[in-house]
Amino acid sequence: MLDQGVVERVLSEALKKGVEFAEVFVEDRRGSAAHLDDGRVEQLNTGRDRGAGIRVVAGETTGFAHTSDLTETSLVAAAQAAAAAARGGGGGVRKVVLSPTTPTPIAPASTLPETVAKARKVELLERANDAARSAGNAIRQVSVGYGDSRRRILVANSDGTFVTDDQVRTRFVVQCVAMGDGGMQTAFDSVGHTMGFEMFERYDVESFASGIADVALRKLNARPAPSGEVPVVIKHGAGGVLFHEACGHGLEADLVGKDASVFAGRIGEQVASELVTLVDDGTIGPEWGAYSVDDEGHAAKRNVLIKDGVLTDYMWDYLRAHKENREFSGNGRRQSYQHLPMVRMTNTFLTNGDADPDEIVEQTDHGVYVAQLTGGQVNTATGDFVFGVGEAYLIENGKITDPVRDANLIGNGPEVLKRIDVIGNDFAFGWPGTCGKDGQSVPVGQGQPTLRVPTGLTVGGTAA
Repeated sequence: MLDQGVVERVLSEALKKGVEFAEVFVEDRRGSAAHLDDGRVEQLNTGRDRGAGIRVVAGETTGFAHTSDLTETSLVAAAQAAAAAARGGGGGVRKVVLSPTTPTPIAPASTLPETVAKARKVELLERANDAARSAGNAIRQVSVGYGDSRRRILVANSDGTFVTDDQVRTRFVVQCVAMGDGGMQTAFDSVGHTMGFEMFERYDVESFASGIADVALRKLNARPAPSGEVPVVIKHGAGGVLFHEACGHGLEADLVGKDASVFAGRIGEQVASELVTLVDDGTIGPEWGAYSVDDEGHAAKRNVLIKDGVLTDYMWDYLRAHKENREFSGNGRRQSYQHLPMVRMTNTFLTNGDADPDEIVEQTDHGVYVAQLTGGQVNTATGDFVFGVGEAYLIENGKITDPVRDANLIGNGPEVLKRIDVIGNDFAFGWPGTCGKDGQSVPVGQGQPTLRVPTGLTVGGTAA
């Protein structure tokens, strides 16, 4: 993406001010998107963006500059600006010798999306739309979305790192609206992987869309959700977002360092049920949050955060790991070349237990079976959260019965971790997510097996 000699000269220029660390991050991103609504293709576009961000660190101060001009002159100017911001004055020259490395591909794409004709992508939308509408006359609206991206990056720094990665992601989304005597009901789902157009060899878009339409139709007969604290069984894959938001963010080292995490200073403590092992793993290809190297040039890793209920580690980026003399965990991520990296999750999940998922339900006399969680809010300092419930059913006499109307799930992340009393053996990843933090968004994966929280979760329904 850039000649190694150019990168070396840019880094050397950045180091002239006597700073401690300099980094060049180059990104070339292209993508396409298509959207169908009400039987018509409303959006069909492609785009490309490329540029470089240059970071310079001097003590506790970071200077940063970015440019969309990848000529050496522009890169040197950006390096000088970043260095001046990090430290005014100083002098001397520090020569940088880079050691190029080739990372092991985590999820190489076999069919690059940019090689696929737009007509084939539109055809997917139309097939999904027809299948969803065929599910029943009560389906009144169908929205279908397709998106792909290819992100090529180069990371080089004054420690000698010189590495590239090629990240290809493809996503497909369907939303259905059903109308009945009880009003309107909505169902939504998406599938996405770090792979190319070959994803559609795995997934049949008609079956996918029909399943979502069926959920919307079932919800027309939904009963009011209970209100108050009840036992909750969370279907495999459905609750990963809860642990991502309510627990994962609190295990990011930047929030820990700011004392904005309920898990700060608790390494070695029992923070969860002994059944709980929580992992963040960027090496799981082709899951949505996978990559070969992070946006600081460090290899993706499997990081065990909680093991058998004991907090074992946090997630780290360069700045926090360097400050605390810790190993890099491969969690330094940024939205684009225009942003500084920070500690971010990749694929975060609870590992398998040994219980039969059907038996978990059978052994629950009453409660709510949550099949899908939607967006929510969490206070990382306390762990308190509120999540929307997009699909759920009553559990009555050990059986899953009627669907319930959309409600909220309210609780506290650390308390939920402690109260989990059984975990199934049916692990699955949930839908692909986009995690927002400090104004930046990155793709993340999440998942978990079926599990039960017998107390401590409040369902915000309307039933008396």
